[in-house]
Amino acid sequence: MSMHHQQTEHSGLATIGDNTVDQYYGADLTSFVGGNAVNVAVKLRTLGADVAYAGAVGPDADGERIRRTLEGEGVDTSLLVELPGITSVSKIRVEDDGERVIFFEDFATSADYQPSDADLDVLGRRRLVHIGMNPFADRIRRELRARGVLVSQDCAVSSGYADLDVAFCSAGDDRPEAERLAREAIAGGARLAVVTCGPAGSIAHDGERWWEAAAQPIEVVDTTGAGDSYIAGFVHRFAQGADVQTCMIEGSRVAALTCQHWGGFDQVPQIVREGAGA
Repeated sequence: MSMHHQQTEHSGLATIGDNTVDQYYGADLTSFVGGNAVNVAVKLRTLGADVAYAGAVGPDADGERIRRTLEGEGVDTSLLVELPGITSVSKIRVEDDGERVIFFEDFATSADYQPSDADLDVLGRRRLVHIGMNPFADRIRRELRARGVLVSQDCAVSSGYADLDVAFCSAGDDRPEAERLAREAIAGGARLAVVTCGPAGSIAHDGERWWEAAAQPIEVVDTTGAGDSYIAGFVHRFAQGADVQTCMIEGSRVAALTCQHWGGFDQVPQIVREGAGA
């Protein structure tokens, strides 16, 4: 890797990976723009960050909706590309008691997106890049770290821990499993592992020290995207050089806000056509 990558002045944040249209069925018939990388990007923007999104959509109405939504939120979409195929769709059944169950998920063109060397050079000028779902995450992490970029990843949707500054994992409210995941991420090469535990809060581990933070007590409306919001809150402060505990507290705060509205970020939903769900 040429030395100019190491000397680049880094500013702003970026996310790379999945986008989707979350379609709710059953007791609710609405749809929202979502996906880990999209949710994190929008939340970072609402926190005041300069943020870009890199990913792929299909040449269809859903793809246009995702582009339009990101641009409306002030996210830089210059690295959003259109690929042959369809835009990702996730179908979520809403039970009568409000419980949400994902019963169909197709990453579609999101799973085909691989950034070019030119794209990686653009992303390499950012201070931190967060990776959502992407089959090429190993290469992306390696290339970005070589360019001096801080890298985080949602390890629930993309595999591998090497070349990671922050590995985000999820364990529900199972604390022993959370600790196991944290140790696994550190053993795999991550510098810091952060594991969200839903209502049980979150823990973090760097191979030597442990941290924990409580979840904020709230009246939950929809937990969709809460983990993505936690990531946004955490990396926003992490990129500013804040200590781990401060980052965790901010993650919990932003996640709690998201749980109080439908969808992964505050947006006007569209009505899902009757009979379109399973």
